[in-house]
Amino acid sequence: MRTELTFAPLAGIETELLAVVAADTQTAKGPEAKPQPVLLTSDPAVLAAAAAVLASGEYKAGANETVLLHAPAGLAAKRLLIVGLGKQAKVAVHAMRSAAGTAVRYTKPRGIRELVFALPEAELAAGASARAAVEGAFVGDFDPDTYRSDRKDLSVQSFVLASAAGADRAATEAGFAEGIAIGESQNFTRTLVNEPGNKLTPTVLGQRAAEMAAEVGLKAEVFSTDKLHELKMGAFWSVSQGSVEPPALIVLRYEPEGVTDGPLLGLVGKGITFDTGGISLKPGDNMEKMKYDMAGGAAMIGAMRAIALLKPRVRVIGIVCAAENMPDGKAYKPGDVVTAMSGKTIDVINTDAEGRLVLADGLTYAKQLGCTHLIDAATLTGACVVALGMTNAGAFSNDDETYARFEGALATSGEKFWRLPLGEEYAEQIKSDIGDIKNTGGRWGGASTAAEFLKVFAEETPWIHLDIAGLAWVEENRPYIAKGPSGVAVRSILEWVRSY
Repeated sequence: MRTELTFAPLAGIETELLAVVAADTQTAKGPEAKPQPVLLTSDPAVLAAAAAVLASGEYKAGANETVLLHAPAGLAAKRLLIVGLGKQAKVAVHAMRSAAGTAVRYTKPRGIRELVFALPEAELAAGASARAAVEGAFVGDFDPDTYRSDRKDLSVQSFVLASAAGADRAATEAGFAEGIAIGESQNFTRTLVNEPGNKLTPTVLGQRAAEMAAEVGLKAEVFSTDKLHELKMGAFWSVSQGSVEPPALIVLRYEPEGVTDGPLLGLVGKGITFDTGGISLKPGDNMEKMKYDMAGGAAMIGAMRAIALLKPRVRVIGIVCAAENMPDGKAYKPGDVVTAMSGKTIDVINTDAEGRLVLADGLTYAKQLGCTHLIDAATLTGACVVALGMTNAGAFSNDDETYARFEGALATSGEKFWRLPLGEEYAEQIKSDIGDIKNTGGRWGGASTAAEFLKVFAEETPWIHLDIAGLAWVEENRPYIAKGPSGVAVRSILEWVRSY
Protein backbone atom coordinates (compact mmCIF):
# COMPACT_ATOMS: atom_id res chain seq x y z
CA MET A 1 0.00 0.00 0.00
CA ARG A 2 1.46 3.34 -1.03
CA THR A 3 1.21 5.94 1.69
CA GLU A 4 1.45 9.70 1.49
CA LEU A 5 0.98 12.66 3.83
CA THR A 6 -0.61 15.90 2.66
CA PHE A 7 -1.46 19.22 4.25
CA ALA A 8 -3.62 20.36 1.32
CA PRO A 9 -7.18 21.71 1.84
CA LEU A 10 -9.65 18.82 1.78
CA ALA A 11 -12.07 20.36 -0.70
CA GLY A 12 -9.51 20.45 -3.50
CA ILE A 13 -8.11 16.91 -3.13
CA GLU A 14 -9.00 14.74 -6.13
CA THR A 15 -9.58 11.17 -4.99
CA GLU A 16 -11.95 8.24 -5.35
CA LEU A 17 -12.95 8.61 -1.72
CA LEU A 18 -12.39 11.17 1.02
CA ALA A 19 -12.98 9.87 4.55
CA VAL A 20 -13.62 12.24 7.45
CA VAL A 21 -14.42 11.50 11.08
CA ALA A 22 -17.39 12.59 13.14
CA ALA A 23 -18.25 12.49 16.83
CA ASP A 24 -21.46 12.64 18.82
CA THR A 25 -21.45 15.85 20.88
CA GLN A 26 -24.69 15.06 22.72
CA THR A 27 -24.16 15.17 26.49
CA ALA A 28 -27.71 14.99 27.80
CA LYS A 29 -29.05 11.72 29.17
CA GLY A 30 -32.48 10.15 29.16
CA PRO A 31 -34.97 8.77 26.63
CA GLU A 32 -35.43 12.15 24.94
CA ALA A 33 -31.73 12.73 24.31
CA LYS A 34 -30.78 12.51 20.64
CA PRO A 35 -27.32 12.16 19.06
CA GLN A 36 -25.74 15.38 17.81
CA PRO A 37 -23.12 14.33 15.24
CA VAL A 38 -20.52 16.84 14.08
CA LEU A 39 -17.63 16.52 11.66
CA LEU A 40 -14.20 17.07 13.19
CA THR A 41 -13.04 19.39 10.42
CA SER A 42 -13.36 23.09 9.72
CA ASP A 43 -13.30 22.77 5.93
CA PRO A 44 -16.46 24.67 4.88
CA ALA A 45 -17.01 22.64 1.71
CA VAL A 46 -16.89 19.33 3.60
CA LEU A 47 -19.19 20.69 6.29
CA ALA A 48 -21.67 21.87 3.67
CA ALA A 49 -21.60 18.56 1.80
CA ALA A 50 -22.38 16.60 4.97
CA ALA A 51 -24.86 19.03 6.54
CA ALA A 52 -28.03 17.36 5.27
CA VAL A 53 -27.17 13.81 6.38
CA LEU A 54 -25.97 15.02 9.78
CA ALA A 55 -29.20 16.95 10.29
CA SER A 56 -31.41 14.06 9.18
CA GLY A 57 -31.01 12.05 12.38
CA GLU A 58 -30.22 8.94 10.34
CA TYR A 59 -26.52 9.06 11.17
CA LYS A 60 -25.45 9.07 14.83
CA ALA A 61 -21.62 9.02 14.63
CA GLY A 62 -21.39 5.83 16.70
CA ALA A 63 -17.99 4.14 16.89
CA ASN A 64 -17.07 2.92 13.37
CA GLU A 65 -20.54 3.84 12.03
CA THR A 66 -20.31 4.87 8.36
CA VAL A 67 -22.35 6.77 5.80
CA LEU A 68 -21.32 7.34 2.18
CA LEU A 69 -22.19 10.34 0.01
CA HIS A 70 -21.70 10.18 -3.76
CA ALA A 71 -20.63 13.20 -5.82
CA PRO A 72 -20.54 15.53 -2.81
CA ALA A 73 -21.18 19.11 -3.91
CA GLY A 74 -18.20 21.44 -3.67
CA LEU A 75 -15.61 18.67 -3.31
CA ALA A 76 -13.10 17.34 -5.83
CA ALA A 77 -13.47 13.89 -4.26
CA LYS A 78 -15.90 11.50 -5.99
CA ARG A 79 -17.22 10.17 -2.67
CA LEU A 80 -17.35 11.37 0.93
CA LEU A 81 -17.27 8.73 3.67
CA ILE A 82 -18.07 9.75 7.22
CA VAL A 83 -16.73 7.46 9.97
CA GLY A 84 -17.95 7.77 13.56
CA LEU A 85 -15.73 7.93 16.60
CA GLY A 86 -18.51 7.69 19.19
CA LYS A 87 -19.11 10.13 22.04
CA GLN A 88 -16.86 13.16 21.65
CA ALA A 89 -16.16 13.34 25.37
CA LYS A 90 -14.74 9.81 25.30
CA VAL A 91 -12.79 10.00 22.04
CA ALA A 92 -9.17 8.87 22.48
CA VAL A 93 -6.38 8.58 19.97
CA HIS A 94 -6.96 4.81 19.78
CA ALA A 95 -10.29 5.52 18.06
CA MET A 96 -8.29 6.76 15.07
CA ARG A 97 -6.89 3.27 14.47
CA SER A 98 -10.36 1.79 14.27
CA ALA A 99 -11.72 4.67 12.18
CA ALA A 100 -8.92 4.47 9.61
CA GLY A 101 -9.19 0.68 9.52
CA THR A 102 -12.95 0.99 9.03
CA ALA A 103 -12.45 3.41 6.13
CA VAL A 104 -9.98 1.07 4.45
CA ARG A 105 -12.16 -2.00 4.92
CA TYR A 106 -15.18 -0.08 3.64
CA THR A 107 -13.44 0.56 0.32
CA LYS A 108 -12.07 -2.94 -0.31
CA PRO A 109 -15.22 -4.87 -1.35
CA ARG A 110 -16.43 -1.86 -3.37
CA GLY A 111 -13.49 -1.85 -5.74
CA ILE A 112 -12.16 1.48 -4.49
CA ARG A 113 -8.39 1.36 -4.54
CA GLU A 114 -7.46 4.79 -3.26
CA LEU A 115 -8.64 6.97 -0.42
CA VAL A 116 -7.74 10.05 1.54
CA PHE A 117 -8.27 9.94 5.30
CA ALA A 118 -8.59 13.28 7.08
CA LEU A 119 -7.29 13.66 10.61
CA PRO A 120 -9.41 15.59 13.11
CA GLU A 121 -8.08 19.12 13.46
CA ALA A 122 -8.07 19.86 17.16
CA GLU A 123 -9.41 16.88 19.10
CA LEU A 124 -6.25 14.81 19.40
CA ALA A 125 -2.47 15.29 19.41
CA ALA A 126 -1.29 15.52 15.81
CA GLY A 127 1.61 13.06 15.95
CA ALA A 128 -0.20 10.38 17.94
CA SER A 129 -3.30 10.75 15.78
CA ALA A 130 -1.29 10.42 12.56
CA ARG A 131 0.55 7.35 13.81
CA ALA A 132 -2.65 5.64 14.97
CA ALA A 133 -4.47 6.34 11.71
CA VAL A 134 -1.68 4.90 9.57
CA GLU A 135 -1.39 1.83 11.81
CA GLY A 136 -5.14 1.32 11.52
CA ALA A 137 -5.02 1.63 7.74
CA PHE A 138 -2.41 -1.11 7.42
CA VAL A 139 -4.27 -3.36 9.85
CA GLY A 140 -7.51 -2.81 7.95
CA ASP A 141 -5.90 -3.66 4.61
CA PHE A 142 -4.89 -7.20 5.66
CA ASP A 143 -7.02 -10.18 4.59
CA PRO A 144 -6.33 -13.84 5.42
CA ASP A 145 -7.43 -15.48 2.12
CA THR A 146 -3.85 -16.14 1.01
CA TYR A 147 -4.43 -19.59 -0.46
CA ARG A 148 -7.74 -19.10 -2.28
CA SER A 149 -7.28 -20.14 -5.90
CA ASP A 150 -9.80 -17.52 -7.03
CA ARG A 151 -8.39 -14.83 -4.75
CA LYS A 152 -8.95 -11.30 -5.95
CA ASP A 153 -6.50 -8.80 -4.60
CA LEU A 154 -8.67 -6.16 -2.97
CA SER A 155 -5.78 -4.35 -1.31
CA VAL A 156 -5.89 -0.58 -1.19
CA GLN A 157 -3.25 0.77 -3.55
CA SER A 158 -3.00 4.31 -2.22
CA PHE A 159 -3.68 5.69 1.26
CA VAL A 160 -3.21 9.42 1.76
CA LEU A 161 -3.33 10.91 5.22
CA ALA A 162 -4.59 14.50 5.18
CA SER A 163 -3.66 16.81 8.03
CA ALA A 164 -4.83 20.36 8.62
CA ALA A 165 -2.42 23.02 7.41
CA GLY A 166 -2.15 24.45 10.91
CA ALA A 167 -1.14 21.16 12.55
CA ASP A 168 2.31 20.56 14.03
CA ARG A 169 4.06 19.42 10.85
CA ALA A 170 7.11 17.87 12.49
CA ALA A 171 5.01 15.83 14.92
CA THR A 172 2.59 14.77 12.19
CA GLU A 173 5.39 13.69 9.85
CA ALA A 174 7.11 11.75 12.64
CA GLY A 175 3.85 10.03 13.63
CA PHE A 176 3.12 9.21 9.98
CA ALA A 177 6.53 7.56 9.52
CA GLU A 178 6.20 5.59 12.75
CA GLY A 179 2.75 4.41 11.77
CA ILE A 180 4.06 2.91 8.55
CA ALA A 181 6.84 1.00 10.31
CA ILE A 182 4.56 -0.29 13.06
CA GLY A 183 1.60 -1.12 10.82
CA GLU A 184 3.78 -3.06 8.39
CA SER A 185 5.43 -4.92 11.28
CA GLN A 186 2.10 -5.88 12.83
CA ASN A 187 0.95 -7.18 9.45
CA PHE A 188 4.22 -9.11 9.09
CA THR A 189 3.36 -10.87 12.34
CA ARG A 190 -0.18 -11.54 11.11
CA THR A 191 1.17 -13.01 7.86
CA LEU A 192 3.29 -15.48 9.84
CA VAL A 193 0.44 -16.45 12.17
CA ASN A 194 -1.91 -16.95 9.21
CA GLU A 195 0.30 -19.56 7.56
CA PRO A 196 -0.82 -23.22 7.76
CA GLY A 197 1.31 -25.61 9.76
CA ASN A 198 2.37 -27.52 6.65
CA LYS A 199 3.70 -24.31 5.09
CA LEU A 200 5.26 -22.69 8.15
CA THR A 201 7.32 -25.34 9.92
CA PRO A 202 9.81 -24.33 12.62
CA THR A 203 12.55 -24.36 9.97
CA VAL A 204 10.58 -22.10 7.64
CA LEU A 205 9.73 -19.74 10.50
CA GLY A 206 13.46 -19.44 11.12
CA GLN A 207 14.09 -18.73 7.46
CA ARG A 208 11.38 -16.06 7.34
CA ALA A 209 12.77 -14.40 10.47
CA ALA A 210 16.31 -14.41 9.05
CA GLU A 211 15.15 -12.94 5.73
CA MET A 212 13.34 -10.15 7.56
CA ALA A 213 16.39 -9.51 9.72
CA ALA A 214 18.59 -9.10 6.64
CA GLU A 215 16.14 -6.59 5.17
CA VAL A 216 16.00 -4.33 8.23
CA GLY A 217 19.53 -4.68 9.60
CA LEU A 218 19.14 -7.12 12.49
CA LYS A 219 21.66 -9.83 13.28
CA ALA A 220 20.09 -13.28 13.03
CA GLU A 221 21.08 -16.81 14.00
CA VAL A 222 18.88 -19.87 13.61
CA PHE A 223 19.87 -23.07 15.39
CA SER A 224 18.31 -26.52 15.57
CA THR A 225 18.63 -29.88 17.30
CA ASP A 226 22.38 -29.91 17.86
CA LYS A 227 22.31 -26.51 19.54
CA LEU A 228 19.46 -27.57 21.84
CA HIS A 229 21.54 -30.56 22.94
CA GLU A 230 24.66 -28.43 23.32
CA LEU A 231 22.79 -25.97 25.56
CA LYS A 232 21.08 -28.82 27.43
CA MET A 233 17.64 -27.43 26.59
CA GLY A 234 15.86 -30.54 27.79
CA ALA A 235 12.48 -28.86 28.20
CA PHE A 236 12.47 -27.37 24.69
CA TRP A 237 13.80 -30.61 23.17
CA SER A 238 11.18 -32.74 24.92
CA VAL A 239 8.42 -30.89 23.08
CA SER A 240 10.28 -31.14 19.76
CA GLN A 241 11.17 -34.82 19.87
CA GLY A 242 7.79 -36.16 18.76
CA SER A 243 7.85 -34.43 15.37
CA VAL A 244 9.71 -35.25 12.17
CA GLU A 245 10.12 -31.48 11.79
CA PRO A 246 13.25 -30.29 13.61
CA PRO A 247 12.98 -27.42 16.09
CA ALA A 248 14.33 -23.94 15.48
CA LEU A 249 15.96 -21.68 18.05
CA ILE A 250 15.72 -18.21 16.48
CA VAL A 251 17.92 -15.44 17.86
CA LEU A 252 17.58 -11.86 16.59
CA ARG A 253 19.86 -9.08 17.84
CA TYR A 254 19.38 -5.33 17.70
CA GLU A 255 22.56 -3.45 18.63
CA PRO A 256 22.26 0.32 18.10
CA GLU A 257 25.49 2.03 17.16
CA GLY A 258 27.29 3.54 20.11
CA VAL A 259 25.24 1.74 22.78
CA THR A 260 27.43 -0.72 24.66
CA ASP A 261 26.00 -0.60 28.16
CA GLY A 262 22.71 -0.04 29.95
CA PRO A 263 19.88 -2.55 29.93
CA LEU A 264 19.79 -5.49 27.54
CA LEU A 265 16.18 -6.43 26.91
CA GLY A 266 15.20 -10.03 26.19
CA LEU A 267 12.08 -10.76 24.12
CA VAL A 268 11.13 -14.45 24.31
CA GLY A 269 8.32 -15.94 22.24
CA LYS A 270 6.53 -19.28 22.09
CA GLY A 271 6.75 -20.58 18.53
CA ILE A 272 4.70 -23.79 18.42
CA THR A 273 3.93 -23.87 14.70
CA PHE A 274 1.32 -26.56 15.26
CA ASP A 275 0.01 -27.96 18.51
CA THR A 276 -1.86 -31.26 18.59
CA GLY A 277 -1.48 -31.42 22.36
CA GLY A 278 0.95 -34.31 21.92
CA ILE A 279 0.09 -37.53 23.74
CA SER A 280 -2.47 -35.49 25.73
CA LEU A 281 -4.28 -35.00 22.44
CA LYS A 282 -6.57 -32.03 22.00
CA PRO A 283 -10.20 -32.51 20.90
CA GLY A 284 -10.64 -32.48 17.14
CA ASP A 285 -13.00 -29.49 17.13
CA ASN A 286 -11.10 -26.30 16.25
CA MET A 287 -7.73 -28.04 16.28
CA GLU A 288 -7.06 -26.43 12.89
CA LYS A 289 -6.61 -23.12 14.70
CA MET A 290 -3.58 -24.49 16.50
CA LYS A 291 -1.44 -23.18 13.65
CA TYR A 292 -1.72 -19.90 15.59
CA ASP A 293 0.08 -21.33 18.62
CA MET A 294 3.21 -19.53 17.43
CA ALA A 295 1.56 -16.10 17.71
CA GLY A 296 3.73 -15.14 20.69
CA GLY A 297 6.89 -15.91 18.75
CA ALA A 298 5.55 -14.10 15.70
CA ALA A 299 4.79 -11.06 17.87
CA MET A 300 8.42 -10.98 18.99
CA ILE A 301 9.61 -11.23 15.38
CA GLY A 302 7.29 -8.40 14.35
CA ALA A 303 8.35 -6.29 17.33
CA MET A 304 12.02 -6.82 16.44
CA ARG A 305 11.25 -5.63 12.90
CA ALA A 306 9.67 -2.44 14.23
CA ILE A 307 12.54 -1.94 16.66
CA ALA A 308 15.06 -2.18 13.84
CA LEU A 309 13.17 0.44 11.81
CA LEU A 310 12.50 2.89 14.65
CA LYS A 311 15.96 2.53 16.21
CA PRO A 312 15.51 3.07 19.96
CA ARG A 313 18.75 3.59 21.91
CA VAL A 314 18.67 0.30 23.79
CA ARG A 315 20.02 -3.18 23.05
CA VAL A 316 17.48 -5.94 22.42
CA ILE A 317 17.67 -9.69 21.84
CA GLY A 318 14.67 -11.58 20.48
CA ILE A 319 14.47 -15.33 21.06
CA VAL A 320 11.81 -17.59 19.55
CA CYS A 321 11.60 -21.26 20.51
CA ALA A 322 9.87 -22.95 17.55
CA ALA A 323 8.68 -26.56 17.43
CA GLU A 324 5.77 -28.81 16.57
CA ASN A 325 4.00 -30.67 19.38
CA MET A 326 3.08 -34.05 17.91
CA PRO A 327 1.96 -37.49 19.26
CA ASP A 328 4.68 -39.63 17.71
CA GLY A 329 6.18 -42.82 19.12
CA LYS A 330 9.16 -40.72 20.21
CA ALA A 331 7.00 -38.00 21.80
CA TYR A 332 7.36 -37.10 25.43
CA LYS A 333 4.68 -38.55 27.70
CA PRO A 334 2.67 -37.67 30.78
CA GLY A 335 4.74 -38.82 33.74
CA ASP A 336 8.08 -38.09 32.08
CA VAL A 337 10.62 -36.02 33.98
CA VAL A 338 12.70 -33.66 31.85
CA THR A 339 15.62 -31.45 32.83
CA ALA A 340 15.49 -27.83 31.71
CA MET A 341 18.52 -25.78 30.67
CA SER A 342 18.56 -24.20 34.13
CA GLY A 343 18.95 -27.63 35.74
CA LYS A 344 15.41 -27.65 37.15
CA THR A 345 13.57 -30.95 36.75
CA ILE A 346 10.03 -30.82 35.36
CA ASP A 347 7.38 -33.44 36.05
CA VAL A 348 5.27 -33.62 32.87
CA ILE A 349 1.62 -33.92 33.87
CA ASN A 350 0.12 -32.91 30.54
CA THR A 351 1.92 -32.75 27.21
CA ASP A 352 -0.50 -30.05 26.04
CA ALA A 353 1.15 -27.69 28.53
CA GLU A 354 4.11 -27.50 26.17
CA GLY A 355 4.42 -23.76 25.63
CA ARG A 356 5.76 -23.14 29.12
CA LEU A 357 8.42 -25.82 28.54
CA VAL A 358 9.90 -24.14 25.45
CA LEU A 359 9.66 -20.72 27.13
CA ALA A 360 11.45 -22.05 30.23
CA ASP A 361 14.57 -22.76 28.19
CA GLY A 362 14.13 -19.57 26.16
CA LEU A 363 14.10 -17.45 29.32
CA THR A 364 17.16 -19.22 30.70
CA TYR A 365 19.00 -18.73 27.40
CA ALA A 366 18.11 -15.04 27.33
CA LYS A 367 19.67 -14.64 30.77
CA GLN A 368 22.75 -16.57 29.64
CA LEU A 369 23.11 -14.06 26.78
CA GLY A 370 23.14 -11.25 29.33
CA CYS A 371 19.58 -9.96 29.26
CA THR A 372 18.80 -7.77 32.24
CA HIS A 373 15.03 -7.48 31.67
CA LEU A 374 12.72 -10.07 30.15
CA ILE A 375 9.33 -10.13 28.47
CA ASP A 376 7.71 -13.22 27.01
CA ALA A 377 4.57 -13.67 24.93
CA ALA A 378 2.58 -16.82 24.29
CA THR A 379 -0.83 -18.21 23.45
CA LEU A 380 -0.35 -20.06 26.69
CA THR A 381 -3.60 -20.96 28.47
CA GLY A 382 -7.28 -21.38 27.84
CA ALA A 383 -7.67 -20.45 31.49
CA CYS A 384 -6.66 -16.88 30.68
CA VAL A 385 -9.41 -16.71 28.05
CA VAL A 386 -11.92 -18.02 30.58
CA ALA A 387 -10.83 -15.35 33.05
CA LEU A 388 -10.66 -12.35 30.71
CA GLY A 389 -12.61 -13.36 27.62
CA MET A 390 -11.54 -11.96 24.28
CA THR A 391 -11.40 -8.37 25.47
CA ASN A 392 -8.17 -8.30 27.49
CA ALA A 393 -5.01 -10.37 27.31
CA GLY A 394 -3.34 -11.42 30.53
CA ALA A 395 -0.15 -9.96 31.96
CA PHE A 396 2.00 -11.03 34.90
CA SER A 397 5.20 -9.65 36.38
CA ASN A 398 7.64 -10.23 39.22
CA ASP A 399 8.66 -6.56 39.32
CA ASP A 400 6.33 -3.59 39.76
CA GLU A 401 8.69 -1.03 38.20
CA THR A 402 9.14 -3.15 35.08
CA TYR A 403 5.41 -3.68 34.81
CA ALA A 404 4.76 0.04 35.26
CA ARG A 405 6.75 0.65 32.09
CA PHE A 406 4.59 -1.88 30.27
CA GLU A 407 1.41 -0.32 31.61
CA GLY A 408 2.66 3.04 30.37
CA ALA A 409 3.29 1.47 26.96
CA LEU A 410 -0.39 0.50 26.72
CA ALA A 411 -1.36 4.17 26.76
CA THR A 412 0.41 4.48 23.40
CA SER A 413 -0.23 1.04 21.91
CA GLY A 414 -3.96 1.03 22.64
CA GLU A 415 -3.89 -2.70 23.34
CA LYS A 416 -5.74 -4.17 26.31
CA PHE A 417 -3.87 -6.19 28.91
CA TRP A 418 -4.99 -6.91 32.47
CA ARG A 419 -2.51 -7.76 35.20
CA LEU A 420 -3.27 -11.05 36.95
CA PRO A 421 -1.82 -12.33 40.22
CA LEU A 422 1.19 -14.43 41.09
CA GLY A 423 1.79 -15.77 44.59
CA GLU A 424 2.96 -18.55 46.86
CA GLU A 425 -0.42 -20.27 46.74
CA TYR A 426 -0.12 -20.68 42.96
CA ALA A 427 3.51 -21.76 43.29
CA GLU A 428 2.39 -24.45 45.76
CA GLN A 429 0.08 -25.91 43.08
CA ILE A 430 2.99 -26.72 40.77
CA LYS A 431 5.24 -28.42 43.30
CA SER A 432 6.07 -31.97 42.23
CA ASP A 433 6.49 -35.11 44.33
CA ILE A 434 9.11 -36.54 41.98
CA GLY A 435 10.85 -33.47 40.56
CA ASP A 436 11.19 -29.76 41.18
CA ILE A 437 7.98 -28.57 39.52
CA LYS A 438 5.00 -29.87 37.56
CA ASN A 439 4.07 -28.39 34.19
CA THR A 440 0.44 -27.95 35.24
CA GLY A 441 -1.13 -27.05 38.55
CA GLY A 442 -4.59 -28.42 38.02
CA ARG A 443 -7.79 -26.88 36.75
CA TRP A 444 -8.08 -23.84 38.98
CA GLY A 445 -6.09 -20.66 38.41
CA GLY A 446 -4.46 -22.12 35.33
CA ALA A 447 -3.21 -18.82 33.93
CA SER A 448 -1.53 -17.92 37.22
CA THR A 449 0.02 -21.35 37.80
CA ALA A 450 1.42 -21.27 34.25
CA ALA A 451 2.92 -17.86 34.98
CA GLU A 452 4.35 -19.15 38.26
CA PHE A 453 6.01 -21.94 36.27
CA LEU A 454 7.72 -19.37 34.05
CA LYS A 455 8.67 -17.24 37.03
CA VAL A 456 10.80 -20.15 38.26
CA PHE A 457 13.01 -19.68 35.20
CA ALA A 458 12.97 -15.87 35.16
CA GLU A 459 14.23 -16.08 38.76
CA GLU A 460 15.21 -12.62 40.06
CA THR A 461 15.49 -10.99 36.62
CA PRO A 462 12.76 -8.36 36.12
CA TRP A 463 10.21 -10.13 33.94
CA ILE A 464 6.81 -9.76 32.29
CA HIS A 465 4.69 -12.60 30.91
CA LEU A 466 1.97 -11.93 28.34
CA ASP A 467 -0.71 -14.59 27.85
CA ILE A 468 -2.30 -13.59 24.53
CA ALA A 469 -4.40 -16.70 23.91
CA GLY A 470 -7.69 -14.79 23.83
CA LEU A 471 -6.63 -11.95 21.54
CA ALA A 472 -4.22 -13.49 19.03
CA TRP A 473 -7.07 -14.60 16.74
CA VAL A 474 -10.07 -12.44 15.78
CA GLU A 475 -13.07 -14.77 15.67
CA GLU A 476 -15.38 -12.62 13.50
CA ASN A 477 -14.95 -9.85 10.95
CA ARG A 478 -15.08 -6.40 12.51
CA PRO A 479 -15.47 -3.06 10.74
CA TYR A 480 -11.75 -2.29 11.14
CA ILE A 481 -10.06 -5.72 11.09
CA ALA A 482 -10.59 -8.99 9.27
CA LYS A 483 -11.32 -12.30 10.94
CA GLY A 484 -8.05 -14.11 11.57
CA PRO A 485 -4.69 -13.23 13.13
CA SER A 486 -4.58 -9.94 15.02
CA GLY A 487 -0.88 -9.28 15.56
CA VAL A 488 -1.61 -8.42 19.19
CA ALA A 489 1.30 -7.44 21.47
CA VAL A 490 3.60 -6.13 18.71
CA ARG A 491 2.78 -2.50 19.49
CA SER A 492 2.90 -2.96 23.27
CA ILE A 493 6.21 -4.81 23.27
CA LEU A 494 7.69 -2.14 21.01
CA GLU A 495 6.59 0.66 23.32
CA TRP A 496 7.88 -1.21 26.38
CA VAL A 497 11.27 -1.45 24.66
CA ARG A 498 11.19 2.23 23.72
CA SER A 499 10.52 3.14 27.36
CA TYR A 500 14.14 2.17 28.09
